[in-house]
Amino acid sequence: MNRSVFVTGGSRGIGLAVARAFAEDGDKVAICHRSGASPEGLLGVKADVTQAAELEDALRTAEEAHGPVEVLVANAGITQDTPLLRMTDAAFDNVLRTNLTGAFAAVRAATRSMLRERRGRVILLSSALGFLGAPGQTNYAASKAALVGLARSLVWELGDRGITVNVVAPGIIATDMTASLSDRRMEDVMRMTPLARPGTVDEVVHAIRFLAGPGASYITGAVVPVSGGLGMGH
Repeated sequence: MNRSVFVTGGSRGIGLAVARAFAEDGDKVAICHRSGASPEGLLGVKADVTQAAELEDALRTAEEAHGPVEVLVANAGITQDTPLLRMTDAAFDNVLRTNLTGAFAAVRAATRSMLRERRGRVILLSSALGFLGAPGQTNYAASKAALVGLARSLVWELGDRGITVNVVAPGIIATDMTASLSDRRMEDVMRMTPLARPGTVDEVVHAIRFLAGPGASYITGAVVPVSGGLGMGH
């Protein structure tokens, strides 16, 4: 491989593992991150995905260094869990602006060059909990479920230009984000997971690499669960 790859939320967790995997395959990888230092060996560009102008500038920097973006992984996401009656408008809006509007803005910026080149891969990171719902996560679940509608509409708009759009929906993956779950909540979710264990970051990475690779050239509009069976059938 020698493609130009852009990963949002690429400074830690799943995003960082994905970026490093593409780099190991020989791709030219740029990551977008809001804070902290850029990971060693990757082109890091600071941008807040909720700010469209910053995201446009980040894509421009990546393309100046690596050429037109051919693979976009929209991974940036946050949680702000609160029961409905205590959830503020800001807490709801913040999560949707990052998880949903940020993904939309990243796709809009990246696909301009894909349309010209008549090829590209777009992969959106959703969540199995987006289909199941979860207490205290009305904002998170709404944002992750909406990514499916976004992807399937994009399939119709971009398909005749050779651009595929797919969704990866992880279940409970062993990352910093899930480390904060209480023992009781983890036990509850594991009872709903047929494989009865959390997934690994590498298991999510394998799915993303497949969807970005030549073997997935005729797959578009798919929701690929990497969830141990949690939320299957959606």
